[in-house]
Amino acid sequence: MTDPTRLLIHGATGRMGQALLRLAAERDDLRVVAAASRREPEALPAGVQWLPASDLDRAPAFDVAIDFSLPEAFDGVLALCAARGAALVSGTTGLDEAQRAALDATAGHVPVVWAANFSLGVAVLADLVERAARALRDWDCDIVESHHVHKKDAPSGTALALGARAEAGGASPRFASLRAGDIVGEHLVQFATAGERIELVHRATSRDIFARGALHVARRLHGRAPGAYRVADLLD
Repeated sequence: MTDPTRLLIHGATGRMGQALLRLAAERDDLRVVAAASRREPEALPAGVQWLPASDLDRAPAFDVAIDFSLPEAFDGVLALCAARGAALVSGTTGLDEAQRAALDATAGHVPVVWAANFSLGVAVLADLVERAARALRDWDCDIVESHHVHKKDAPSGTALALGARAEAGGASPRFASLRAGDIVGEHLVQFATAGERIELVHRATSRDIFARGALHVARRLHGRAPGAYRVADLLD
């Protein structure tokens, strides 16, 4: 049996950070060695050290950092991974062009994954969308995304990412957004022409799928060569 992958959870008090801590504790192939955040969590799993986000240099040895924080905190964990030669898995949104450039540069030295959505099902959906777009070049393409009433951005980051894959296949997607109730996340990609229609749909019923996906990616990213990876590259 191989040694467990040692994780640093960055953004530990957020909803994703808390889910990552809870779900990682259920796995034998992962071990969280430190949790970093601006304020100390109310509770941490046994054996997990808390670090102020402003003091990341004191982090114990780790193999992969999983970052779900804020743009203003991203630079610190990126620099830490570069200095330590550790991998980075990040779902932090709102990065500016300079941060994106720094992420690309760091991928020349360590393995990194940045994604707007860590659902493994969405990763498969994105590949299917591009394949469909390539095969159905003259068909209309529409992307409809639905989320809870508190979600501010529209279209969602996942919808835009799916749109980018459709464009890579030659389609010109149109977007529609719905905000209702407590919907975790639904994405419908429709290809239509005279007399027929194809619908590709992903429905999330639990936010835990995003944390489980990030943990899956972190485990498989450990030990890879430097580079920028997609979630789809790490499904197996």
